[in-house]
Amino acid sequence: MASGDIQNKYQRLAQEYAKMKSQHSVLKKAVIDEQSKVAELTESVKSKDLSIRKFEQEIDSLTFRNQQLAKRVTVLQDELDSVSVKKKNKAKGPVEPPPMVADPSVFGEDLQKKIQENERLHMQVHQESEEHRQVVASLQVRLEQLEKEASQHQAVLDSIHQNHTSLVDKLQQEKAMLEVKLQKQDTDVRDSKRLADHCQQQLKRVHTDLSSRLDDSTKVIQEKVIFNDTKYQEFNVLNVPTHDRKHQVKAKELIGQALGFIGDLVSGMSNYLTYAEQRSQIFPMDSTTGEPLSPVNRRLCQYLHENASYLRPIEQSFRSLHDGLREDALTTLETATGLQDVSEKFHTFVAYMEKLLPYQLRSLEEECAVSTCSATLEARNMELHASLPKLTATLSKLDNYLSLIASASKSSRDHPRTNQPAFFTHMAAGLNQLHEVLKEISKHYNTKVSLEHQLPTATQKLKTTDECVVSSLVALVSCTGKLAPFFSSNLEFFISRAGYRTRGVSLCRDTDGPVSSPVVTSLRDRATSYISRLKRPCPESVPYKTSVLNRRTLLSSTESREGLAQQLTTAQEKIRSLEQEKEHWMLEAQLLQVRLEKETKRVSQLETELRQLQAGEVVTPAPPVGVTPTAASGDKKSVVPDVETSLLGKVESFVADESSESETREQLIKTHFTGRVTELTAQLQLADSKAVNFHSECNCDPGIFCKCCWLKGLLQICVQPCLRRSAVPCS
Repeated sequence: MASGDIQNKYQRLAQEYAKMKSQHSVLKKAVIDEQSKVAELTESVKSKDLSIRKFEQEIDSLTFRNQQLAKRVTVLQDELDSVSVKKKNKAKGPVEPPPMVADPSVFGEDLQKKIQENERLHMQVHQESEEHRQVVASLQVRLEQLEKEASQHQAVLDSIHQNHTSLVDKLQQEKAMLEVKLQKQDTDVRDSKRLADHCQQQLKRVHTDLSSRLDDSTKVIQEKVIFNDTKYQEFNVLNVPTHDRKHQVKAKELIGQALGFIGDLVSGMSNYLTYAEQRSQIFPMDSTTGEPLSPVNRRLCQYLHENASYLRPIEQSFRSLHDGLREDALTTLETATGLQDVSEKFHTFVAYMEKLLPYQLRSLEEECAVSTCSATLEARNMELHASLPKLTATLSKLDNYLSLIASASKSSRDHPRTNQPAFFTHMAAGLNQLHEVLKEISKHYNTKVSLEHQLPTATQKLKTTDECVVSSLVALVSCTGKLAPFFSSNLEFFISRAGYRTRGVSLCRDTDGPVSSPVVTSLRDRATSYISRLKRPCPESVPYKTSVLNRRTLLSSTESREGLAQQLTTAQEKIRSLEQEKEHWMLEAQLLQVRLEKETKRVSQLETELRQLQAGEVVTPAPPVGVTPTAASGDKKSVVPDVETSLLGKVESFVADESSESETREQLIKTHFTGRVTELTAQLQLADSKAVNFHSECNCDPGIFCKCCWLKGLLQICVQPCLRRSAVPCS
């Protein structure tokens, strides 16, 4: 453990060293960049100094030139003065030939040019000096900044170098310590290897010994044990457990007592909700007198009227749970699947109460808004208004713990088995809280009713209904007062687990997994029924000699199958011809029926004409029925007897002449039905042939068929328990 910590610490230090090293390289690169920038700036300063020296030399040369020009101007001025003095002397004295002197205007222009050039040079020198001064100042500021940054970087670099140095020293010390520990660990590893080799040798000897024992045990099991029914742990939960019968009897007795309390609670709650519905119909507005109810009270009455559909299933489901208990079968939370149905029905009722709560509170607020409601009555209504949500919250709490307890019989439960005692404890506390809440509601409601009965608008019907509501609340308080102590007094029994043993599973404890399945009882009943059926006397069977003779007879009849098939074919051909004749005569009968109807109509027409003639009226003879006027005006044709001969006998009929259209239609009908009869007869013959073939094959293999049926039934019996186990969740 210590070596692992040291190794981790060494790795962290190595990581920190690598991190510092990377930062050091970055800072070193930044310092090098800054040094290169400082060098560039130094070179720039040197170039600027050179340019300054050059400008200074130019200034010196210009100054020297300016001085020369000034001297030249002085000389020229002296010469000019001497010239002017000589002119004055000439005016006084003899005329002397004037000396050759240059023109003064030329000197003035030359002097003016020199002055302008000197002025321009002075301005240029001043500008260059100002620019040089500004550049030097900016470079000086930049140089100071770079020196400051370089000093800062150098300080950071020094600190990092110092930290790295200390870190390297520390890592070297730890490395030395780790090397010492590594040497110690190597020594321990060598000792461990020697010990492991020794243990490996012992393990081989033990493995050899156990292998020989396993082979002997396997041989004994194969020779002596026919079937090991506890081989698979997941199937052992289907074995019938042995349990304490007294514990089961007490559990059934307690559930029976709880059934009585639940019945009283359901009855009291149903009476309370029913009387509350009657009260809402007569207060604050009496609907029996024609006054309309408010929308809130109308909807509240509608919901209150449905209370029986939510309360009765709770009692019925709990009664089904009680009826499903047996004294000879184990009942635990894991096997009591009926408790899930009780939880679902109770959850539905709690949702119904939560749906009622807003309307109840709104109805109380409407009662407070009535003009006859005093301040005291309004205060009592508000107290009841605050108590009703507590009832719903308590029922919701009980619903949560009941669902958690019922989920113990599910394979997908989300809580361990050790939490079940806490659920029962909280359930007992919830029942006590329900008793206190109902007692508080009864107290507030009784006070409220006593104040309402003092109002002048209180009717006798309202007083009677209020008394019924108060009595139902008192019954609820009494019922919960019995149920809560009953549950608390038997809490230890509910929390304790019944000690039972199942083949293939150790004694049940709180930390054990599921050791019994909800389908064990049904499987036990089926096994009992199966064993009882096996004990019945065997029915009389056919003797072996008789069965052998019957088989020989069957085989001989199978050999004559071809002859029977030929006889059947001949008989079917005769049947087909008879069917055709039958269809033919049916068509003839239909045609005769049509002709009979025509003759009947004709006779009725003739009788009508005869009556008219007897009456003395002139009657225009009508054409015969089914005959066109052209045919009627032509020559009369005599009736020709038509004789038909067939296998069924001879029939003589008188056929009147019909039109070509009728004959064509009749011929088409006859042809169609004849073809259809032929087709159906052929199909019937083919089906009969196949049926005879299948019948002969079935008669040939009765033994195989009976054996297959027996195997099928056996497989169904074996598969059904597996199917039920997969369908019913096991916990």
